[in-house]
Amino acid sequence: MIEKVLQPKNLYRAYRKVVGNKGAPGVDDMKVDQLRSYLDYHRVSTVTSILNRTYVPQAIRGVEIPKGNGKTRLLGVPTVVDRWLQQAVSQQLAIKFELDFEEESYGFRPNKNLHQTVQKSLIHINDGYQDIVDIDLKSFFDEVQHYKLLQLIYNKVKCPTTLWLIRKWLRAPILINGKLHKRRKGMPQGSPLSPLLSNILLDQLDKHLKSKGYRFIRYADDFSIYAKTKEEARKIGNETYLFLRDKLDLPINPEKSGIRRPSDFELLGHGFVPTYRKGEKGRYQLVAKKSSWASLKRKLKAMTKKTLPYSFEERIAKINEVYRGWVNNYRLASIYTKLKSLDEWLRNRLRYCIWHDWKKPERKRKNLIRLGVKQGQAYAWSRTNMGGWAVAQSPILGTTITVARLRKRGYEQMASYYQKLSPEIQ
Repeated sequence: MIEKVLQPKNLYRAYRKVVGNKGAPGVDDMKVDQLRSYLDYHRVSTVTSILNRTYVPQAIRGVEIPKGNGKTRLLGVPTVVDRWLQQAVSQQLAIKFELDFEEESYGFRPNKNLHQTVQKSLIHINDGYQDIVDIDLKSFFDEVQHYKLLQLIYNKVKCPTTLWLIRKWLRAPILINGKLHKRRKGMPQGSPLSPLLSNILLDQLDKHLKSKGYRFIRYADDFSIYAKTKEEARKIGNETYLFLRDKLDLPINPEKSGIRRPSDFELLGHGFVPTYRKGEKGRYQLVAKKSSWASLKRKLKAMTKKTLPYSFEERIAKINEVYRGWVNNYRLASIYTKLKSLDEWLRNRLRYCIWHDWKKPERKRKNLIRLGVKQGQAYAWSRTNMGGWAVAQSPILGTTITVARLRKRGYEQMASYYQKLSPEIQ
C-alpha cells in the first residue's frame, strides 16, 4: 500500500487538500503557502526516508480552544509536512475501509453530513422509538488504544511500512505550553487522519449494534440508540457499555450518559420539541438548542461592538460569514421566528454602531437631516442626553436607518437567508 500512498498523483491530491484546508502552522512555524517550495527541494528525500523507515515526524503543537460550556478542548496541530503525508495515507486508507462502513455512520464520510444525521434521528423518534440511549464517550480522542486501532488497520492493510508510519504519528509527542508530553494512547484531534481512524475503530461498535437489529445513528464519536420502551433502552445501554469497555477499551462518561426522552435529548446542537400540530400528536420537530442561540448572539455581539475599527462594509461581511454558517448548520430546524427577533436586535446593534461613528453632535445633526429628519428635530436628537443604545432603539433611527437603506449597504436579514435555504418556510 505504501507505493500507492507515495504515488505522485496521490501526493499531489493530498497537497491540494492541505493547501485548500489552510490551517495554522505546527511546531516548525511553516505555513501552508510555504509547502510548495519545501516540496520542490525535499519531496524526493522525504519519500525515500519513508521507504527506508528513517522518517521521524515532528512533535504536534497542542492548542486549547474554548468549548461552549466554559471548558476547553485540546487540538493537535501537526506540521504542514506531516499533514500532507497524513492526508496522502488517509486517501488510500479510505479506499480500503469506506465501503465496509455501516450506513448509520454519518461523520466525515463522502456524501454524508450532519443534516442527514439529525434527520434520521427525527425519523426514529417519530416512528415511535422515543426512549433514547444517549452515551457520551469520555474524552474519546484521548482514550483510543493504539494497539486496537493498529490491529484493525493491519487486518485490511498488510503493509508493514504503512503501519509503521501511522504508529509513528500516533506516538509523536505533543507540545503544550512549551513542554513535550509523551503519548501512549489517544490520537490528536485536528490531524487529517483522526476522523478516518475514529471511524475505523467505532465501526466495530456500528457492526455490533447492527447485528443486534438496533436503530442507531453515529456521527464521529457522537452516537445514540433508539428503543420503544425504557426497559428495552436500559437493556441496550448496559449491553453497549459492556461492549465499549471489554471490546474497545473505551470508557464512558456516566454523568453525561443516560436514557432520554426526545424533549431532554440533544444531538449535534439540535433539540427536539413536540409539534403541537393538529393530527400530529406524539410527533417532534427539530429546533436549535439554547446554547447554540447564545453562541450565535455572542458572536454577532462581538462583530457589532461599537469600538471595533471596522468600516460598515467590513462589519457586514464579518456578520454575514458568522450567521450564514450558523443558519446553514440549523437549516432543518424551526428557527424562523427566533431569527426574525434576532434580526431586529442586530439591526439596532448596527444603528448603534452608525450613531457612534457619527461621533460629534454637528455631524449627527447633518446626517439626520440627510436622512429626511426636520432641522429642529435633528438638532434636538443630535444633542440628546440619551445613551447610544437607547437612541438606536428609538423611532428616530428606526425610521431613518431603515431595513431598505441597510440592505443597500450589504445587510441581509437572517430570516430571509433562512427562507432561501428552506423555501417552504413562510
